[in-house]
Amino acid sequence: MAFNPINWLLGLFSLDIGIDLGTANTLVHVRGKGIVINEPSWVTIDKRTRQPLRIGLEAKEMVGRTPGNVIVVRPLRDGVISEFDVTQYLLEYFIGRVHEQSVVPLPRPRVVVGIPAGVTEVEKRAVYDAVMASGAREAYLIEEPVAAALGAGLPINEVRGSMVVDIGGGTTEVACMSMSGVVVSRSLRVAGDEMNHDIVQYVRNKYNLLIGEGVAEQVKMAIGSAFPLPVEKTYEVRGRNLVTGLPETIEVSSIEAREALAGSVQVIVDTIRDALDEAPPEIIADLMDIGICLAGGGALLQGLADRLADELNLRVWQAEDPLTCVVRGTGLVLDDFENMRKYLVGLERGSTRHDRA
Repeated sequence: MAFNPINWLLGLFSLDIGIDLGTANTLVHVRGKGIVINEPSWVTIDKRTRQPLRIGLEAKEMVGRTPGNVIVVRPLRDGVISEFDVTQYLLEYFIGRVHEQSVVPLPRPRVVVGIPAGVTEVEKRAVYDAVMASGAREAYLIEEPVAAALGAGLPINEVRGSMVVDIGGGTTEVACMSMSGVVVSRSLRVAGDEMNHDIVQYVRNKYNLLIGEGVAEQVKMAIGSAFPLPVEKTYEVRGRNLVTGLPETIEVSSIEAREALAGSVQVIVDTIRDALDEAPPEIIADLMDIGICLAGGGALLQGLADRLADELNLRVWQAEDPLTCVVRGTGLVLDDFENMRKYLVGLERGSTRHDRA
């Protein structure tokens, strides 16, 4: 291929951005700088004009506190786009913030985005189009379990097998990998959000107390567990009594939180077991040495590694900083883009045809 000085200059001065476009949080990695943004995937919108008012952490703080003409939405549900225009606002805002951190004006960026492994072609197209519409020069997609495995440092390009379980806000991704490819994978829409909902329902059914999903998330992070704790804990929960209609405060124990989360945790355990059942025996033998890596925010649930190790008879370990594994994986792809293109999937700019009405 002939040397093109224009392309060389664009590569020298352009931004390369990796995005973990998560249901709960959006993380942005800039090549050469690391992770520069980690904010909730929330947008506050004016009902009448449909224009964004606040994005990220500021928007999340407004949940349940907005006047009638303002709504707070999460544009992604179960790991995929449910509100295209709002997702575009979200991406434009974060990409704009990255540009603001540069001392000189830069061309439009190349962007690599993590997507769940189980998404349809239509859902892939929605992510691709949203990224391009938000100002990207090029958009590439990478499956989240592959990005998580790269970010966790798993040897997925080697012959020996490895396995990652990426538990996010909307989806849980399970993948066995070998020789730079996925051998067996599972994607289910049971993850952090479903766990929050479980706690809301449990407190409502047992105590007739209505709490918000934000409070449920605090309970999950403070005392939620998948395995008995060395010392059980309690947490003060405030909400509205459904019988009297008055505010009420109760104490919930970690035993109760574990009972509330039992259903979702068991679904995740069963899904991993199904994937192991389908994996070749050679990969199972490799996993007995390497173990199973936990990534994503859901990996921070207390006792989850112990529960999985007990149920699956394999070593289970938590990746370093599991919440950022996917976005760090996109960063590794950008660092050595030409050699890492093999991990990208789907709708690359050069091979995509835009169908416009």
